[in-house]
Amino acid sequence: MTAAAAPDPAPSGRGPGRPRNDDIDGQILAATLALVDENETPTVARIVERSGVSRAALYRRWPSITTLVATAVDRGREQPGPMPTDGDLRETLFDAFLGSADGRTDYPDERFRRRIAMAMEDRELQRAYWDSHVSRRRVPVEDFLRAGMERGVLRADLDVVACFDLLAGVFYYQLVVRGVPFDERGAQERCREALEVAWRGMLADPAGGR
Repeated sequence: MTAAAAPDPAPSGRGPGRPRNDDIDGQILAATLALVDENETPTVARIVERSGVSRAALYRRWPSITTLVATAVDRGREQPGPMPTDGDLRETLFDAFLGSADGRTDYPDERFRRRIAMAMEDRELQRAYWDSHVSRRRVPVEDFLRAGMERGVLRADLDVVACFDLLAGVFYYQLVVRGVPFDERGAQERCREALEVAWRGMLADPAGGR
C-alpha cells in the first residue's frame, strides 16, 4: 500500500469546490472492496480495470491507494452516534458494546479477518485506517465516559483513552486471538464478565454507582 497516487491536473471546466460524483466514488470503492473480498491485492491498475473509472478520476479522489483501501474496507460499518448520558450508565455502556458486537451482520466475517490481516501486514494501511475511521468511531464512548466522570458516577482520574482500549480489547481478543465468533455463547459470557470487571474498576463508588 505504499505507492502514492500522484495528483492529476483537473480537467477543463472543473472549478475548485465542484461536488464529487458519488457514482464514480461508489464504483471505485466497490471495485476496491471486491478485490479485498476476493483476497486480491488492490492496485491502481486492478481497481481501474474493475471499476471502469479512469486513473485521473481515482487520483483526484484519493491521495494514495492506502487511503482508498482504508475507506473501502470500512464500508458496511456504521459510525456510532452520541450515547445518552442521563440514564443508567452501566446499561447504556453494556448495550453499546454487547449490542454492536452481536449485530455485526452487515460486515462479513471474512472481510473482517481480511482487514485485520492486511493491516497487520502493512503498517501504513493500519495507520491510515486508524486515522480515518477507527479513531473517530471511539469518540462517542470516550465522550460518554467523560460525562460519567462529570456526573460523579465514574472515577475522576480515569484515562478514557486507556479505558476504551480495555473495553474494546476483550472483543478483539475473542475474534482475533481465540478465533471464535461472537455469537458463540462462551465468547458472549467472557465479554460480559470482562465488562463487569472494567465497570467496577471505573466506578467512583464501587458499592453501587450507576
